[in-house]
Amino acid sequence: MAHRSLLSIVLLSLLVLPFSLALKFDLAAHTGHNSKYERCIRNFVGKDTLVLVTAIVDGQKGDGQMINMHIKDAVGNEYGRPKDIVGETRMAFTSHADAAFDVCFENQLTTREAVMNPSRHIELDIDIGADARDWSAIQAQEKLKPVETELRRIEELVSEIVNEMDYLRTREQKLRDTNESTNERVKWFAFGTMGMLVGLGAWQVVYLRAYFRSKHLI
Repeated sequence: MAHRSLLSIVLLSLLVLPFSLALKFDLAAHTGHNSKYERCIRNFVGKDTLVLVTAIVDGQKGDGQMINMHIKDAVGNEYGRPKDIVGETRMAFTSHADAAFDVCFENQLTTREAVMNPSRHIELDIDIGADARDWSAIQAQEKLKPVETELRRIEELVSEIVNEMDYLRTREQKLRDTNESTNERVKWFAFGTMGMLVGLGAWQVVYLRAYFRSKHLI
C-alpha cells in the first residue's frame, strides 16, 4: 500500500511539472548574415497554444556584436524577428498550426576591429501552454487564493495533457487508416499484376500456336 502511495505521488509530481525548456549556450560572432551560423532550438506545439519565449543575452549594445532572434514554424508562419537584443527579451505568441517552431539566434560582428573570440552568452527559456500564462496577474485579477491558483494551473496542465493524448490518438488513427489503405492498394496491384502475367502467358500460347500452324509445323 505504501508503494502505491509513493508511486501516486511520483506520477502526480511528473504530471504537474512545467512544460518549459531552458538552455544556456555561447554564440560566436561572424561577419555578415549566413544561416549556417544560426543556432536554432526546435519544439512542437499544438494549434492555438500560448508560447512565451524569454531570452537573456549578456553584453551591451555597441560592443561590436549584434544578436538577432527569429521565431518561425515549420509551415512558414512568422512570430517575430527582434534585432540587436541585449538583456532580457520576452516574446509571446499563439501558434497558428500543429507544427514545430524554431527559435533561432544569430550573432553578427559589426566592428572591423580585431576582437579575440567574440561571443555572447544566451539563456533561453521557453514556456508552453499553462506555464506561459502570468498566474500572478490572474491571481490578483480574479482575487484567488494561492491554493486556488495552483489548482487552476494544474487543471489547465491536465487539460493540455488530455488534448495532447487526443491529438496523438487521432494521428495514430490516421496512420492506421493510411497503412490499411496502402496494404489494400498493394494487394489489388499484386492481383492485377498476376492477372496481366496470366493473360500475357495465355496470349503468347495462342499466338505461338497460331504461328506454328501457319507454318505447318503442328
